[in-house]
Amino acid sequence: MTKEVENMMDKIVSLAKRRGFVFPGSEIYGGLANTWDYGPVGVELKNNIKQAWWNFFVKNREDIVGIDAAILMNSKVWESSGHVAGFNDALIDCRACQARIRADHLIEDALEMKAEGLTPKDMTKIIVENKIKCPVCGKIDFTEARKFGLMFKTFQGVTEEDKNIIYLRPETAQAMFVNFKNVLNSTNKKIPFGIAQIGKSFRNEITPGNFIFRTVEFEQMELEYFIDEKDWEKLFEYWQNEMANWLDHIGIKKENYSIREHDKDELSHYSKKTIDFEYNFPFGTKELYGLAYRTDFDLMNHQNASGQNMEYFDVENNRKYIPHVLEPTFGVDRTFLAAMVDAYTEEEAPTGDGKTETRVVMKFAKNIAPIKVAILPLSKKEELSGKAKEVFDLVKTEFNSQYDESQSIGKRYRRQDEIGTPYCVTVDFESLEDGAVTVRDRDTMKQERVKIEELVKWLKKAF
Repeated sequence: MTKEVENMMDKIVSLAKRRGFVFPGSEIYGGLANTWDYGPVGVELKNNIKQAWWNFFVKNREDIVGIDAAILMNSKVWESSGHVAGFNDALIDCRACQARIRADHLIEDALEMKAEGLTPKDMTKIIVENKIKCPVCGKIDFTEARKFGLMFKTFQGVTEEDKNIIYLRPETAQAMFVNFKNVLNSTNKKIPFGIAQIGKSFRNEITPGNFIFRTVEFEQMELEYFIDEKDWEKLFEYWQNEMANWLDHIGIKKENYSIREHDKDELSHYSKKTIDFEYNFPFGTKELYGLAYRTDFDLMNHQNASGQNMEYFDVENNRKYIPHVLEPTFGVDRTFLAAMVDAYTEEEAPTGDGKTETRVVMKFAKNIAPIKVAILPLSKKEELSGKAKEVFDLVKTEFNSQYDESQSIGKRYRRQDEIGTPYCVTVDFESLEDGAVTVRDRDTMKQERVKIEELVKWLKKAF
């Protein structure tokens, strides 16, 4: 990682904490590695992303319905899905500095090769033969690679016995598969149709990091789209386009992401075709979203293991079949980080005295901006603050708004720029005379005088 890249990430992490986007988890007790808390501004951005996704993929469509399933599920779900037996990574330790590293990442970063499908024994051999150095201390002194379970275990009941083991879900997808018939019977949907869910997942990652990019607790926005096998190719292309349209909807620039198809040797065991939407993060080009054609693997496995019929009856063609599945999957936290990286802007701005200064502004798309409007009295004098609070009461019922009267007006503008507020409304002494306020645009910094009684209408048009 170059100094410039490190500096960029440092700036984003610093701004995130300073302005209330993201805080380190359990910070007053020294923290808990790779856990993060979303602050007052961050939770608004996160909720806006989730609501925008739900509107885009569920509310505004007729072929998608939503569920909200339990995090804890019967352990047989994870046995049937293959997670208990196969949801492992290869772990390797550096004897010199005790760093714990994913063996596949070590190989991929050092040799620029794919490690998908390699056994721990294969990975150990490659690391030894190529004399790969520890990325932490630079020494060449590793243990043998070994399997590391990625699912968090807990126990149900009063005793900690093997028969009471349950897991924190590592993905939201399986709940949609096991509820397939419940949803089908309660909605009478016809194929093709989808089930959507937003929810928390948990993975005991060996090497999480890069701020909120990879964490042990994360949130997913997922779709399972049930189809007739013969239509998979045209519908795969359709969902690829829909995912690109979503990125455009939330303001992610096209030049900052790319699409990569998985090679055959890196496909998951259930997938016939998978693509990744990869984003150009400061720390490298990494997976943002995925789209997989899962065939009938999941429903067939759950039918075989549970004994429950997962077939769909096609009335029009008088036939029964196990539906195939397309899975567009979106990480909430990665979307949040991509939105921050994409929005982060440094530019020269006039100070008003003929000079310029560097302005940091988060140019979020207006539909996901955490705070939409800031109401700023020019001073704390009672007559101004009273009028400003009247304006705030008028606006807050329509837009997520913030009232701010601390420090100079210039510093308040900069503060709102740094949290990405599209419009600042200033109440000045003229407002007491003409009943108008000054509306400042975040991106252009242009100002416009608007009558207070017309303000809500003006803002609705602007958004």
